[in-house]
Amino acid sequence: MNIGDRVRLLHGKEEGIIRKVSSGGRIEVEIEDGFVIPAMKSEVVLIAAAEKSYFGENPNPEKETEAPLPISAPKDQGLYLAFLPINDQNHSIYLINDSRQNYLAHASEVYGDNTRTLFAGNLSSGEAKKIDDRMLKEMDQWPAFLLRFIPIQNKLEKAIAPFEKQLKVKPTQFFKHLSKMPILGKNGYLFALEQTTKELDIRSLNSELQEIVATPKPTPVQKPPRSIDLHIEELHPNPEKLSNSEKMRIQLEIFEKNLNQAIASGMDEITFIHGLGNGVLRKEIHKRLSQLGNIKYFQDTQKDQWGYGATLVRIS
Repeated sequence: MNIGDRVRLLHGKEEGIIRKVSSGGRIEVEIEDGFVIPAMKSEVVLIAAAEKSYFGENPNPEKETEAPLPISAPKDQGLYLAFLPINDQNHSIYLINDSRQNYLAHASEVYGDNTRTLFAGNLSSGEAKKIDDRMLKEMDQWPAFLLRFIPIQNKLEKAIAPFEKQLKVKPTQFFKHLSKMPILGKNGYLFALEQTTKELDIRSLNSELQEIVATPKPTPVQKPPRSIDLHIEELHPNPEKLSNSEKMRIQLEIFEKNLNQAIASGMDEITFIHGLGNGVLRKEIHKRLSQLGNIKYFQDTQKDQWGYGATLVRIS
């Protein structure tokens, strides 16, 4: 099995794409909603191989061609913000001009009352320009992108109005935008930038930006209990109806929710009771904790009570 192969989980109904292959027979499978499930190679089957064994060999097989991913054509300009995968974690961001019109383009990211310019310059017809890089695991913290375009008209003709587009990438929608990117000719995540505003007016623009970047008043964060039981029987009324991947998803959502609340509310430590089982949940929790910078340390704890079926997390 290789990265990019489409597989089906043997003990569940989910299908997905292999995004990572590790030593010891471990893989990571990205299912349709973008959630990544850890599994062993022995727990999945290649979809093509399974269908072949079921239907049998075709004595006169037709030559298969890979169908191109669809591109949702924009209504007006043919301008895109695109995320090109470098590996399973890092993506490069591109501005793509697939229209006949040349533009002056300005791309920035918005952090509350602050902005940072990512690109400012010409974006010619048929051109793609890289403007930045991003890590997928930090998608929840990505700022909004503010994109402005002014047409370049070198001859006397009917004026084309400048326009702008603000885009906030949401994890729940990001993976649904997989397409073959124009100009670059590679598969990536493509967002069409259609003209949605009239001519740029400085006064009205400043007023709109104040509304966009206005930060709501923070609400107090409620402290979670000091120990969280992640046994699926405590989290779902009918655990026997869930697949292994659905159980894992629910357990990890509760883990991340309570860890975030513990950090935000100023707690110094929290314990997660995950049980022993096959160790998959424990390994995934430890993996995620190792990637966080505000964790002092974490360790197996309370052997006499849970038999090392719990993890203590010390928060910095």
